[in-house]
Amino acid sequence: MTTKRIPVVLVTGFLGSGKTTMLNHLLRGSADTRIGVIVNDFGSINIDAMAVAGQVDSMIPIENGCLCCAADSAEMDAMLARLTEPSLGIDVIVVEASGLAEPQSMIRTLLSSELEHVLYGGLVEVVDAAEFENTRERHPEIERHVRAADAVVLNKADRVPEPELTRLLEALARIAPGTPVVTAEHGRVDPGFLFDRGAGAPVEERFRQLSFADVCADEHGEHGEHEWGEHLHAAYESVEFVADRPLDPRRFMAFLDSRPAGLYRMKGFLHFAAPGHGEKFALHAVGSYLRFQPSPWAGGEARTTQLVMIGAGIDAEALTKELTGCVAAGPDAVGDHHMMGVLRYVRDRDEDRLDVWDEDRDE
Repeated sequence: MTTKRIPVVLVTGFLGSGKTTMLNHLLRGSADTRIGVIVNDFGSINIDAMAVAGQVDSMIPIENGCLCCAADSAEMDAMLARLTEPSLGIDVIVVEASGLAEPQSMIRTLLSSELEHVLYGGLVEVVDAAEFENTRERHPEIERHVRAADAVVLNKADRVPEPELTRLLEALARIAPGTPVVTAEHGRVDPGFLFDRGAGAPVEERFRQLSFADVCADEHGEHGEHEWGEHLHAAYESVEFVADRPLDPRRFMAFLDSRPAGLYRMKGFLHFAAPGHGEKFALHAVGSYLRFQPSPWAGGEARTTQLVMIGAGIDAEALTKELTGCVAAGPDAVGDHHMMGVLRYVRDRDEDRLDVWDEDRDE
């Protein structure tokens, strides 16, 4: 049986960017997902009208069976341990960081965790569109924060005119080339972009093409259901790839190393043409984080590759063409040693990112 591993999504952003507003929307829009929330801050913060003081080691039930707790960085691992207790049935954990938190440090903290049930779910930087230039002037380190992110939410997009919004998107693209950016109003980000419904279930049980009907559940939003649905369609795209023939692991790793701009998440399972590795390999990729998990094929299960790719501004046709090019030429074209690139990302502990963060790299 596949071990249930709970993704932890880190949400960062400077004060006033709209992190809490976005978190409130995720809680309201994920009725069938149990969310564990960690507020990594001090002072007071309001989550769905329930005041959570900066008390360490507290748990407060909120809505839809979700739990909220407050913790400082020293207690983070202990709180994650509590929220990943199987009896709680949590599907995903969202950590809302302090406005002054250092994203790279948070990534390192999570990737170095000893907890077997924790899985890196990506770091999302929330940027205030109306105040970006002012924030950039006061806090030039925001550029480093954006570069550390796996995805950027450009919030309060309704508060700037279209030409300014275009300039902001271009500026973010220059700061962090290839990082997906989604625009949002009032913190309204589709939960399906950040995590799966019932995210902790084994990947075999939850693989399917995402449906926008699933995730456009906020019928009482400020802008109305129709306009909100249109906005979600424009924000990101979900692409499915299926192959009956096995993949060449070298070609697939080359695809991952140069995957196109805007591709945020990949999930599913793969069949590789490697004589000594006939297992099914579950794939979990968020931003530059990558992990493979081998498991036996079930009796009578079709040995196929099935992937879902999620991103902003991605070219579905080009993605499908590139992945089709990863199909192995024939049974004798791949040797056992060609799996070395894949096996590098099969670990007991999740420590791997395709890049290595260096504190001095952005100076």
